[in-house]
Amino acid sequence: MALLHPLSRRGPPRKTGGAMMVLSHYQVEPLLKAREAEQESAVTSLDLNRTQTEVRLDERGVTFPDGQRISWAEAEEIRENESTCYLVRDSAIERVQFYSEHTDRFYSLLATTGAPTMLIAGFPMHRIKGIDPHEDTRRKIETVKPVVGRVLDTTTGLGYTAIQAARFADHVTTIEIDPTSIEVARRNPWSQELFDNPKIEQVIGDSFEVVPTLPDAAFSRIFHDPPTFKLAGQLYSGDFYRELYRVLKSGGRIFHYIGDLNSAHGNTVGRGAVRRLQESGFAKVVRRPEAFGVVAYK
Repeated sequence: MALLHPLSRRGPPRKTGGAMMVLSHYQVEPLLKAREAEQESAVTSLDLNRTQTEVRLDERGVTFPDGQRISWAEAEEIRENESTCYLVRDSAIERVQFYSEHTDRFYSLLATTGAPTMLIAGFPMHRIKGIDPHEDTRRKIETVKPVVGRVLDTTTGLGYTAIQAARFADHVTTIEIDPTSIEVARRNPWSQELFDNPKIEQVIGDSFEVVPTLPDAAFSRIFHDPPTFKLAGQLYSGDFYRELYRVLKSGGRIFHYIGDLNSAHGNTVGRGAVRRLQESGFAKVVRRPEAFGVVAYK
C-alpha cells in the first residue's frame, strides 16, 4: 500500500483490459462473504459500480481476469477503510489519497452506492445523502437545459459536470485550481471521459484569475459550483459575477451551486448571491432548490 503524493506519484494508472481496477469496501464485501461460503468465484465491480466482473477465489486471495491478485489481508484492509478507494496496480493496492501542498489538505476518493465523490479534508464535494453524485450532477445540468454551444465549468473537481455537459455542448472549458483534484480524477473510473473526450478542455488555475482572461460573450452556459463561501468567498463576489456576466452570451444561463437553500446557512448565502448577481447585470435569477442552487439569465 502507498500514500501517493502529487509530486512523487508513479505516473497514471495502468489500464488493463480497457479499464483500471479500483475497489472500495462495497466491492470487497461480496468477495469476503464468498470466501466464508467457500466459493471458488464471485461477481463484483472492479470499476466502482460501472460494470460487474467474475473473479476467482482461493485460499491465498482474489485473482482478477488480467492475472493480477490481491491477498485476503489486503481485501480486509479495503473493507475496514470506508473513507477511501483503492487502486489495484501490479498486484498491490494503493489508496486513492493525496496530500495537496496547495491547500494543505488531504484529498481522497470516497465510494458511494453509485458514483464516488471526492473528500477534501474529510468533506464530500457532492451531495451523497439520499442521492449519489451522478444524480446530483444531472440535476445541475437540467437547470439550464438545453445545454448548447460552448460551456464553461468553473470548478472541475472529478469532472462530472464537464463530462455530462460535453454530451450536449459543442465544447467545454473546465477550470481546476488544484492539480491534486485531477490526480484523484485520474484514478476514478467515472472520470475517464474528462481525459478522453476531445470536446473537453482542461485549464489549471484559479477561476478568479482565469475567467477575466476569457473573451467576451464566449459561452452559452456556465456551471459555477464553488467551494463553500468560507473557503472561496471571492467566487461569490460581485467582481467575479460581473466577469461571469461578461463572458456569457446574451440569452445565456448560469447555474450557481449554493447549497441547501432551505437551510439557514444556504438561505443566507443564497440571498446574498442573488442580490449580487442582479447587481452584476443578470436580468433574472431563479431559485432551484432541487439542485441546491440558482439559475441566472442574461
